Amino acid sequence: MIHVLVIGAGAMGSTHAAAYADMPNAHLAGIVDTDAGKGARVAEACGTSSFTSYAEAMEALDRVDVVDVCLPTPLHKKFVLQAADDGKHVICEKPLARSLADAREMIDHCRSRGVQLFVGHVLRFFHEYAHAKQLLDDGVIGKPAVIRAGRGGGYPIGWQHWYSDFGASGGITLDAMIHDFDFLRWCFGEVERVYAKGLHGRVHAQLDYSLVTLRFQSGAIAHVEGTWSHEGFSMNLEMAGTQGIIGYDSARDQPLLSFQRGGHAGGGGGGVPVPESPVEENPYFQELRHFLNCIEQDEEPIVTAEDAYEALRIALSALKSMETGRPVHLGTGAADPSSKGVIGS
Repeated sequence: MIHVLVIGAGAMGSTHAAAYADMPNAHLAGIVDTDAGKGARVAEACGTSSFTSYAEAMEALDRVDVVDVCLPTPLHKKFVLQAADDGKHVICEKPLARSLADAREMIDHCRSRGVQLFVGHVLRFFHEYAHAKQLLDDGVIGKPAVIRAGRGGGYPIGWQHWYSDFGASGGITLDAMIHDFDFLRWCFGEVERVYAKGLHGRVHAQLDYSLVTLRFQSGAIAHVEGTWSHEGFSMNLEMAGTQGIIGYDSARDQPLLSFQRGGHAGGGGGGVPVPESPVEENPYFQELRHFLNCIEQDEEPIVTAEDAYEALRIALSALKSMETGRPVHLGTGAADPSSKGVIGS
């Protein structure tokens, strides 16, 4: 039984807490939130205790094995480092940090303290996305050529409107589209070049839009769109290759579709869409259960801290491209795109 302390009683903290409360190999040790009322409500719903500070929780609880950080991005580093110093494994919501320097420090610090660091890139655990990856790996669409991905809806209202502070959140590109960057890198390998345009700074702070083009070393091209300027959340994915297409749109009743061009062997024939039924199990539950199983079995997770670092590097490169109006070339050992250095120099 793994004892987990969740820090943050907002939307993600509540989601994580509810998952642990239903998990047979987990014990939700407590919830920490500076808003005592909010923390108490989540704790009561999940049958655990609430605390107003990390120090208070650690002093009161007999056992904590894992600290799960579900806070605004600028607060991640402080609690990840503290938990590692206390010898606790860490689960941290994405993005890992606001800069590559902070992310590297967090990864190295956890490694030096002998604790595992997991980052919540949950898109890999969504059934539709995992199934699309499997179809891709099975060669259903042949050689991938062009990919389109998107997500978005209305502007999120978070703690003290922190999403409106671009220096803290990084807007739609860093906070939300990083999901797609991680998933696409998982599917197609390393990104060679990033070019992006965005709405940030052009209109009201609580409207944001971004269009990012990724060129992969494999030769595939991806266009990733994100919006915080529309109503109703949705996400979509389309992978086109030499032999077929995989398509997903969460706004559809039957979202995951695949077909092969010209009735190739194994296809449903002649471009007829074949709907796939989604699985009902919560992907956040699957993700957190996987992380805890990795701790118990001492195994590497599906998404590593280094994967989270690379997704952050892609997102920051997109922001740099927006700022300069020029493409950003990625390379191994690249400088932090949030600095004035050239990526890959």
